[in-house]
Amino acid sequence: MAERFERHRQPWTAAEIQKLHTLAKKGMALKAIAKALTRSEESVKDRAKADNLSIAKLR
Repeated sequence: MAERFERHRQPWTAAEIQKLHTLAKKGMALKAIAKALTRSEESVKDRAKADNLSIAKLR
């Protein structure tokens, strides 16, 4: 069974946004970034799109 996140629709903090930018620039995958931030993949993807970040695709 997939992991469940306890947080629902929490606003992004400045620290989380900074960490997202850092991890995305390092080339981490979406799943790894979501786990590191304890947010859903969908949430991370939406925030990255809003900030014009590109998330690495797993090959």
